[in-house]
Amino acid sequence: MPISLRSTFLLALAATPAWAQAAAQAADHPVEPAAPAALPENREVRGRADENAVRQAEDAFGTSVGRETIGLYNSSSVRGFSPVAAGNARIEGLYFDQVWGLSSRIRRSTNIRVGISAQGYPFLAPTGIVDYSFRKPGEQARLALVTGGDSYGAAYVEADGELPLAGRSLSLGIGTGIGTNEYANGTNARYRNAALSLRWRPVAALEILPFWNRAETEDDEKAPSYLPAGAQLPPRIERRRFNGPEWADYRTTAMNVGTLATLHAAEGWTVRAGVFRSLYNDHRAFTHLLANVTPDGSAQRRLIVDPPAENASTSGELRVTRELAEGPRLHNLHLSLRGRDRQRRYDGSQLLDLGRTTIDAPYIAPAPAFVFGEQTRDRTRQWTGGMAYDGRWRHVGEIGFSLQKTDYRKRLQKPALALATAEDKPWLYNVTAAAHVMPDLVVFGSFTRGLEESGVAPSNALNRNELLPAIRTTQGDIGLRYALTPGIKLVATAFDLRKPYFNFDAGNRYAQLGDVENRGVEMSLAGALTPRLNIVAGAVLSRPRATGEGVKLGRVGERPVGMSRRSAELNLDWRTPWLEGLSLDMTASHSGAVTATVDNRVAIPARTLVALSGRYRFRLAERPASLRVAVHNVFDTYGLELRGAGAYDVIAGRLASAYLSVDL
Repeated sequence: MPISLRSTFLLALAATPAWAQAAAQAADHPVEPAAPAALPENREVRGRADENAVRQAEDAFGTSVGRETIGLYNSSSVRGFSPVAAGNARIEGLYFDQVWGLSSRIRRSTNIRVGISAQGYPFLAPTGIVDYSFRKPGEQARLALVTGGDSYGAAYVEADGELPLAGRSLSLGIGTGIGTNEYANGTNARYRNAALSLRWRPVAALEILPFWNRAETEDDEKAPSYLPAGAQLPPRIERRRFNGPEWADYRTTAMNVGTLATLHAAEGWTVRAGVFRSLYNDHRAFTHLLANVTPDGSAQRRLIVDPPAENASTSGELRVTRELAEGPRLHNLHLSLRGRDRQRRYDGSQLLDLGRTTIDAPYIAPAPAFVFGEQTRDRTRQWTGGMAYDGRWRHVGEIGFSLQKTDYRKRLQKPALALATAEDKPWLYNVTAAAHVMPDLVVFGSFTRGLEESGVAPSNALNRNELLPAIRTTQGDIGLRYALTPGIKLVATAFDLRKPYFNFDAGNRYAQLGDVENRGVEMSLAGALTPRLNIVAGAVLSRPRATGEGVKLGRVGERPVGMSRRSAELNLDWRTPWLEGLSLDMTASHSGAVTATVDNRVAIPARTLVALSGRYRFRLAERPASLRVAVHNVFDTYGLELRGAGAYDVIAGRLASAYLSVDL
C-alpha cells in the first residue's frame, strides 16, 4: 500500500490508557510530555531478575532490556536505515549526539520509536528514534549481580547497585562489569566497564541526574572482511577460526558523561535539560581485508593500520513546556534549543600488503614497524531551535506539529589541502495526528522532514572514515492500532521514507549515487494471548528502490545495498503450569535476500534463525533470582553478514548461553 510523501494523512487513533488517564487527571497530576512512555504496571522492571524483553515489549519494533533484545528493528536499522547514524538518539526524550551508546550499566531499556510509538514526541525525525531509558537510583538499597557465559567461551560478571545517601533527596547508583567476548569469526576480546550516577532532589520540584559511564576493550583481534574477485559470494568460511596476524588487535576507550535535570517551575510549567559528552577513542585499530577472493579460496591479504583516532561530541537540549488542561482536552506547548559540537581525528593510515594467501591459511609473521602520516580533522557544529504543539482530547484523538530552524556547519581539514567548509540552514517540520474511530480502533498518521547525518565512509572505501555530508530526508506514514483483546494490540503501518543514496562508485569511493526510497508495510502483534502466554510478532514488507543518473545509465542497480524486501520475527514466552517460576520462550527470525553489491548481481540468500530458551525465577537465599539458558541458531544455519558493498563476514552458528541474575 504505497503512499505519497505529500499525501494528506488520516487523523485517528484510540486514546491510549496512558494519555487518556493523563487528560482526565491533568488538573491534579500535570503530565510531563515528551518523556518516554512508562512501562505498564505489570511490565515494570524492578530488578535484573525481573528483566524479560518479551513480557515488557510494547510492540515488535525493537526493545532491549538488560541482556535481551528482540524486535524487527534495532539502533542500526529502522525501515532500512540507521537512526543512530542519522543522529536520532535520545536519553529520556532529550537530544543526544551519540558517539558511543549507553551501556546497560547506565540504561534500563532501549526502545525503537517509530510509527504510533513515536506519537507524542514533540520533535520527530525520519528513520525513527532510539529512545534510552535511564537507570535512575531509587530510594531503597539494592544490589544486582549477573554472571554468565556461552559455549564459545565468553564469560562475564556484572554488578549494579543503588544506595540512598540522604533519604529521598539523594541516591547513588554504581555499576561495573568485566568479561571476555568470543566471536563467530574466531576473534575474542577482553573488556571492563563502570558507571556512577546520582539522583539529587534538593527540593520537591527539582531533580538532577549526573552520570558517568566508561568502557575499555583490549586484545580484540581484527577479523577479515571477505571481498570476492567477481560477482559471487565468498566460498564457505570456517567459523571459530582466526587466521590473521595475532598482533592486529584493537584497544579502545569509550565514555559517556552528562547531566539530566527536570524542574517543575510552576503550575503547568516544566523545564527539562540534558548536557552530554560522548567519546570513543581508538588507541590502536586495524582493517583486515581478504581481497580478490576466488572460488578456490585464494585471496590477497591486506591490512590497514590506523594511528590513534578520536571521535567526541558534546550535545544537549533545553526544553520548556507549558501544559494547559481544559476539561477533557490537554494542550502542551514546547520550546526547545538543541546543540552539538562533534570533533574527529582520523586517517594517517598505513597500508600493508601481506601477499597472496588462502582464506584458511594462518599468518604468523611478526609485526612490522608502523609509519603513520598526518591525520585528517573535522568539526561539526549544529544549533536547532524549535517550537512544538501537542493537543490531546480524551476519547477523540490528538494532533501535533513542530517547526524547527537548524544551523549546520562543518569544517574539514585534510593534510596538505585547503580547509573545506559546508553549511546548511533548512527549516524542518513534522505533523502528526491520531483519532479515536471506535473504542478499540485507532488510526494515525505523520509526515516529517529532517536534516540527518549520513554516517561515515566504510573502512574498505578509498575515502575510508570520511564524514559524509548532512542530508535532507522525508518520511510519511499512516496506520492503525486495534485492540484485539484488552491484552493484545495489533499495529499496521504503511510508510514512505526517502533519502539520498550513498555507496561505492566506480572508483571505490563512498559517495552519493542518487536517491533511495523505501515504501512498505510493517505490522506488530504484542501482548498476552493467555494469562501464561505472551507474544511479540512482527513483519516488514517493503520495496526499496534507488533512483538517479547512475541507475538510468546502468552503473547502479535499482535495489539499494544492504536492504531486504521482507523480514519477520516471532517471539513467544510461556509460563509453565507445572513449576512456578519456570517459563519457556522461543524466537524465530526471518530475513529475505539482502542486496550485496551496487550492481545488484549478488545477494545474500534469505535465512531463518531459531532460538529456544528457558527461564527459571526462584528465591536464592531469600532473594529474587533468575536463571536463563538459551540455544541460539538451533539448526546451525550457515550465513553471511554484509560489511559493506561486496564485503562479508560469517554469522554465528549454534551457540548455547546461560546467565544467573540475583537481586540482593
